[in-house]
Amino acid sequence: MRIPARFAPILFGALLSAIMVALVSAFVLATSQGIHPGFAGQWLSSCLKTWPVAFVAVTLLAPWVRRVVARVTE
Repeated sequence: MRIPARFAPILFGALLSAIMVALVSAFVLATSQGIHPGFAGQWLSSCLKTWPVAFVAVTLLAPWVRRVVARVTE
C-alpha cells in the first residue's frame, strides 16, 4: 500500500511527532517516577494525551524550521 506523495508532509509530522512523544514521555516518566508496575499504562496515557499537540506543532513548525536551516547553512 502506497500513500500519495501529496500527504508526505502530514505523514512526516505524524511519524516524527509520534516517535518523539514516545521517547521523551518514556524518558521523563522513568526519570521522574522510575520504572514501576503501572509504568506502561501511564506512559501510554501520556503519549495519547500529548501526541496531538506534538503533531500540530511539528506539522506547523517544520516549514519554518526548514527555512531557518536553509538560511544558516551553505
